[in-house]
Amino acid sequence: MIRRIRSQFLPPDATLFVALATVWGLSFVAIEAGLAYVPPLYFAGVRYALAGVLVLAYAALTTDRVRPQGRTEWLNVAVVGVFLVGGYHAFLYVGQLSVPGPVAAVVVSLSPILTAALAATLLGDDLDWIAGVGFALGLVGVAIVADFEPANFLGSDLVGIAVLFVAAGIFALGSVLSTPLRTTLADVSMQGWAMLLGAAALFAGSFARGEAIATTEWSPTALAALVYLTLVSGVIGFLVYFALHERIGPTESNMVSYFQPIVAALGAWLLFGQTVSATTVIGFLGIFASFLLVKHDVVRARVDVTRARAAPRNAIVAFSCPVIERGRGLTFERDVAYEDLYTTSTSGYGFEAD
Repeated sequence: MIRRIRSQFLPPDATLFVALATVWGLSFVAIEAGLAYVPPLYFAGVRYALAGVLVLAYAALTTDRVRPQGRTEWLNVAVVGVFLVGGYHAFLYVGQLSVPGPVAAVVVSLSPILTAALAATLLGDDLDWIAGVGFALGLVGVAIVADFEPANFLGSDLVGIAVLFVAAGIFALGSVLSTPLRTTLADVSMQGWAMLLGAAALFAGSFARGEAIATTEWSPTALAALVYLTLVSGVIGFLVYFALHERIGPTESNMVSYFQPIVAALGAWLLFGQTVSATTVIGFLGIFASFLLVKHDVVRARVDVTRARAAPRNAIVAFSCPVIERGRGLTFERDVAYEDLYTTSTSGYGFEAD
């Protein structure tokens, strides 16, 4: 598929990026606030049931086709709904019962790295030794965030971080499994159905877990958190993500995962007076560095793009990068006299990591 992507990170794109990082970063704080009053799986289920209805309503107004057709499209909805909505958020919300929002944001920021590792295993994508070192560094970063000590092996924070690590793994697995299932169905339609399916899975999990739904206290704080997570993060954030995805491409837009912990830390400090430990900061830097190593081909490609744009306007620059997105060949070709960059790429879905 040939997709037209803007090749400069212009101010409108930067504004969208900052807005998305802010919206999704504060989601970790909103989840933490709501969990003080509402059981986790039930809370997540209500959020995505409402968001799914709103997103499908938007899809009905803006797309030619809302309903999936054929086995592949329904299978895609099932994968995204079960893994990226239901499974991921079930473990995320349960993990945040014992782990502060900023720390949770750091742990789940490992998901792009896990995605690359699983793509190498399941899809046969290449993962060279530099990327392998990056993957190991990411695991070390999580261990540092967990402040791992054998004596505290069953401590609540450590167990919570382990649950969040599973959440990141489920998100990564869903992203990889959904990659071969891309169809002509609009992303907004697919995501709307996936949200509803994921909500059903979360409600089933809430029932199986024996959550005390009848005693749920929908306090003003819980309602405010639900409204924020449903409308701002779940609907507006979702639409902003895909707008950003189309403008600057998947690699740069997915970098939002590494700015969410900063926003979450600021939000938790302002609202709850929480502070972030030095080990959390060091662990986050390790995870971010691991992403740069795992995606070193992408980083090098972007540097080449910048150099190409700096060439004289009467020059024609062409170059190629062997392995960029999920092991697919990505070729840039640019006539510097024009302001557009054309790429051929394939990417999985980037459901919000909150």
